[in-house]
Amino acid sequence: MKVTLALTTWTEHPALIDGQKRTVTLNEYAQRMLAVEIDTFFYALPNVNTVQKWVGEVSPEFQFIVKAHQSMTKHPQAQLPTGVTSLAEVFQRFKTAVTPLIATGQLKTILFQFPPSFVPTVSNIDYLMKIRQFLGNLSVAIELRNQAWYRSGVLKSLVDYCRELHYTLVAADEAQSTQASVPFYLVTTNPQLALLRLHGRNQAGWRNPGKAWRKQRTLYRYSDQELADFQRQIEQLTPAPQEVCVIFNNNSAGDAAPNALRLQEMMGLHFDGLVPRSPEQLNLF
Repeated sequence: MKVTLALTTWTEHPALIDGQKRTVTLNEYAQRMLAVEIDTFFYALPNVNTVQKWVGEVSPEFQFIVKAHQSMTKHPQAQLPTGVTSLAEVFQRFKTAVTPLIATGQLKTILFQFPPSFVPTVSNIDYLMKIRQFLGNLSVAIELRNQAWYRSGVLKSLVDYCRELHYTLVAADEAQSTQASVPFYLVTTNPQLALLRLHGRNQAGWRNPGKAWRKQRTLYRYSDQELADFQRQIEQLTPAPQEVCVIFNNNSAGDAAPNALRLQEMMGLHFDGLVPRSPEQLNLF
């Protein structure tokens, strides 16, 4: 079983560039990590040329976890992209946008992060099937954000359904304080890929929605003990998938990269295929 690590976006991780207070480039990021989660697609579908440019900045082994557009995840008040008139067209344009990643084998998965309003109803269960019909055999991971999916009598059916559709059911770690907080549940539903998304456990930040909520809720650094617990669960995961990818989203204060690098050290992970490191400038004066 291969274990890989990723961070959300590549720009805001000073720990990867020796603490420098500037934007991290994708090329610099790819010198330390082999995968990244991109949320650009959630807000707008980028031009194919933009995606092609990303591919040119990384190694052939580097992979992208791409968030589905908000209209594809049934977010309240989500609007279709400009010039698009139907959901089917959104999916088609989405597939067109990720064509460069598909062509090079660098699309690790498409992440559907559903809103808390997405509950286990017949229509929503049918929608999960529709996603597979729209995307064919592309890799899909789903992150659910309502506890109703994890209730007794529902969870087993959810796991079986994910296995039937060949979906990765994301194990999300977050503060357990609201109806939108789902329990951490790591299970293999896709033999190729298991996915952990670690949002942090900031109870106060999670409970108090407001203008700064997105920043406050991921203001958290995992301890070595907490990282060791993730390590244990990953190593004991049965049946073991081909790959387990751990995504750190706890970056309000720049904690994601240090946590990822620490977990890499604890698990003795070595990543082949990184972009060669840039030569460090000598400080002669």
